[in-house]
Amino acid sequence: MTSSIKMAPPAPPPPMAARTIWRRALSVSTIGPLAALVLACVYFSLQTDRFLTGPNFSLILQQVMVVGTLAVGQTLVILTAGIDLSNGAIMAFGSIVMTRFAVDGGVHPLLAIAAGIAVCGLFGAANGLLVTRVKLPPFIVTLGMLNIAYALTHVYSDEKTVSKLPPMLTALGRTFDLGGTRVTYGTVVALVLFGVFAFVLGQTAWGRRVYATGNNPEATRLTGVPTRRVLLAVYTVAGLVYGVAALLLVARTGVGDPKAGQTENLESITAVVLGGTSLFGGRGAVLGTLVGALIVGVFRNGLQLTGVAPIYQILITGVLVILAVAVDRISRGRNR
Repeated sequence: MTSSIKMAPPAPPPPMAARTIWRRALSVSTIGPLAALVLACVYFSLQTDRFLTGPNFSLILQQVMVVGTLAVGQTLVILTAGIDLSNGAIMAFGSIVMTRFAVDGGVHPLLAIAAGIAVCGLFGAANGLLVTRVKLPPFIVTLGMLNIAYALTHVYSDEKTVSKLPPMLTALGRTFDLGGTRVTYGTVVALVLFGVFAFVLGQTAWGRRVYATGNNPEATRLTGVPTRRVLLAVYTVAGLVYGVAALLLVARTGVGDPKAGQTENLESITAVVLGGTSLFGGRGAVLGTLVGALIVGVFRNGLQLTGVAPIYQILITGVLVILAVAVDRISRGRNR
């Protein structure tokens, strides 16, 4: 007699796209920051009852959405072993272009928004051309572009804050109810942007080329990948992302402020580093950058709620950045 026992069919594996994205999201470089974020949340929830509430978490997301969006573009650049010191100044110039076009120029708000994002994209493309064609170091290029964008912002704005904006420019600053908590539309846009770039980097040929270029540009070039085009695209796309950050900034503040963006470049680098992306290129994940941005937001919010002076918030953030880079350096040494 033959056995008639039927084996249950194995469960279908998850889609390849989902598996790849989650594998990158839960990589070794991301698990550490995620654990730090969870521990920080547990600690502050034990210190104050005001921390673990829906409105407070909504506030944290609102506070990090602009820097987090800047950090998306910064992640792309750092993955190629570069760095962008100009992103905060580019964002500020983009916000002034949007607001002045709409208020002083009488341009339709949608066209003003498109102009601001396009200008930021042009700044990014200029960075990319100087890095790829002139072959200048990214640090020097973006440091110079920081000063150019900063000066143009103050010249074009005439040192004046642009107010009385059309509702369309501040629409992303409005809120909707989610389980009894008010959440801004800008927060949703920022989170969607993280999801889009997590997919692009994890599932597209372009994303694989970005990682390969950052890991070993010469070897990648010898395999036939146009690394200069990849770098130019990275800086251009990053500039466009800075334009989106400019729109979120305007929506959150309700004005075009020429003094904005003066420290956001360093804060975006902090978010990327704390999220586990290597400053040496080729390793990291954009979802890790989201975790890094949330770590900064949670620490600042929690320390503020517990009555710690702001100067110590900066001190702790600096210590975390040094620790994150040290861990990355040690892990790279062990992998050799």
